[in-house]
Amino acid sequence: MNRVQSTFVDASGVRIHARIVPCPAATEAPPVVVLHGFTGSTESMRGVVTALCQTRTTVSIDLVGHGCSDAPDDVASYSMESCAEQVACVIDSLSLDRPHLLGYSMGGRTALSFCAAHPERARSALLVGASAGLADPKARADRVRDDEALADEILAGGLSAFVDEWMAKPIFASQARLGEIELASARMQRMNNRPLGLAMSLRGMGTGAMTPLELNGLKVPTKFVAGSEDEKFCGIARAYAGRLPNAQCEIVATAGHAVHLENPEAFGRVARAFFDRVDSGSL
Repeated sequence: MNRVQSTFVDASGVRIHARIVPCPAATEAPPVVVLHGFTGSTESMRGVVTALCQTRTTVSIDLVGHGCSDAPDDVASYSMESCAEQVACVIDSLSLDRPHLLGYSMGGRTALSFCAAHPERARSALLVGASAGLADPKARADRVRDDEALADEILAGGLSAFVDEWMAKPIFASQARLGEIELASARMQRMNNRPLGLAMSLRGMGTGAMTPLELNGLKVPTKFVAGSEDEKFCGIARAYAGRLPNAQCEIVATAGHAVHLENPEAFGRVARAFFDRVDSGSL
């Protein structure tokens, strides 16, 4: 792994942590900003960084309430709009010129929100198991109710019980293929988060809490990736790719929701090929 740098950026009073892995090549391709999912951190995206760092500088960000970033107690700091602007502050502070964005699940929604707000500042977006929010008002209300209950559960019952319950959800069942050692490592990483940060994240930028994005006309080159065993997000990926003017869909075999963890070699090939094609102007 290349020499790692760690830095903190003040994003409107919220201190956001970024982990930078510089590219060793004398002439490098444009950088990639890497955004993790709920309960994740820069640590959970190390495999993605490994797949990219020989030709590109990667900047992994701990989203608000996660990892080493601040976990404030005001829900406004966790809105999806605020989170996208915090990412923008990191990009500005590090003088990143139109980086690619790569986001998983919640991080994918954040990357999409950034692209919708600042399309001229994103070179492309590669999104794993991600959506643009819930357009149906009843579905949104139901999800808000469920996420509020989860947030209360985290604060009342403690982090350990919540992490065990979270990792046991059916959407993550396919991660059993990772084996006991990798699953134990993933649990440990999640346990390094703070209960308040995770609870506020659910309340502020959960799928129900976020205002659904209007993506029609979004021209940022975008690739939606889903694992073949994640039926829900395969459908979402195909639907978005079919209606956006500059979007693609890639279904990766032998993987569920977390494609980058469950089939890292295939995901690395997909990510490198997509970013290279964008940079070459062939997409």
